[in-house]
Amino acid sequence: MTGSPDRGGGAGKVSSVVGTPDNTAVRTALWRALHTQVDEPPYVLEDALGARLAQDGDGWRERPDVAPAVSRGQRATVVGRARLTEDLLAQAASRGVDQYVILGAGLDTYAQRHPDAGSAMTVFEIDQPETQGWKRSRLIELGYGIPEWLRLVPVDFEANDDWWERLQAAGFDASRPAVVSWLGVTMYLTEEATAATLKQVASLPVGSSLILTFFRHLEDLLPEDVQIRRASREGARRAGTPFIGFYTPDQITELVRQAGFADAEYVSAAGLADRYFADRTDGLRPYSGEEVLIAGV
Repeated sequence: MTGSPDRGGGAGKVSSVVGTPDNTAVRTALWRALHTQVDEPPYVLEDALGARLAQDGDGWRERPDVAPAVSRGQRATVVGRARLTEDLLAQAASRGVDQYVILGAGLDTYAQRHPDAGSAMTVFEIDQPETQGWKRSRLIELGYGIPEWLRLVPVDFEANDDWWERLQAAGFDASRPAVVSWLGVTMYLTEEATAATLKQVASLPVGSSLILTFFRHLEDLLPEDVQIRRASREGARRAGTPFIGFYTPDQITELVRQAGFADAEYVSAAGLADRYFADRTDGLRPYSGEEVLIAGV
């Protein structure tokens, strides 16, 4: 279980950092950064740091998977789901929730973009050890450091590490409510693995919430998005991390309810567009292949 399971990609030349993060983590960070460079305002999410964290050089926009025209729909999905997550987190924080868990964190930059969050929030980022180690070194190299309220939690999912135990060892209090984000992961997992994680998160106290994304079946996509899915599916297959988890909204909602959540809100790609992309002059809209579910305990 990781939010960035495609291994083998690089992040450009990083002189003092050993190893590389995985390719999906880099690509997602670059898409977030690209939004404010090529799309029209108002910006759904401003994350210039993503590019600095992921790359040393300036040639990253020439990557085939980042090119503005090619990445348009997926870029919109990435910034839209991040904005929705951070809005959900802000609402929870206003109710006193003070723990935020990012499952499959990749190169997430919430903590760096919100340096004052530590006064009221502890952020736990979970991902594979190689990506976590690289990110730790890179943040230090860029001068951000690792504040006490940001806990980088390396979990070797491939070795069947228990992420729940690792999380609590890092200071997470399972007796208090939390917000958990789980974006860009379920398509790589069996239904059984997804259900197991859902049940673990549903064991948190009332007041906790989970936001996750899921892939729709190919036949449910808008015609203009089918080729995007086919291309990304082939890339995932070549990387050895094929897409295996697909759901209808009813199926993922039922899985969440069976896990023990009290309520579930489905946010379609069109619904995400209505929230954050309405009346745009550039026509930017989220890709129809990946949608959102928000569940409450």
